[in-house]
Amino acid sequence: MANTKSAIKRVQIAERNRLRNKAYSSAVKTLTKNFLAALQSYGAKPSPESLQEVQQRMAAAYSKIDKAVKRGILHPNNGARKKSRLARVLKAHDNSNTASAAS
Repeated sequence: MANTKSAIKRVQIAERNRLRNKAYSSAVKTLTKNFLAALQSYGAKPSPESLQEVQQRMAAAYSKIDKAVKRGILHPNNGARKKSRLARVLKAHDNSNTASAAS
């Protein structure tokens, strides 16, 4: 256990930062899952409203990822990779929809 005043403060600060980082990481994961769920429901029943919902969920996930990167919770490359994967899933989904619609 820390036995100097400054060491005790550092332990408290580290715990506070750990909880903040955990909240951001959890939010990023939740928003990503929400996006994937919206995308799946859009795939099951395409409509302009569900497409708009997918785009809103993607924007929310992008925003949270960008904020986590800005605050140093995620490495910039990690944030870019997460955003790229979301975009890639959406693009693959759109391509499969247009291919099946053309058939």
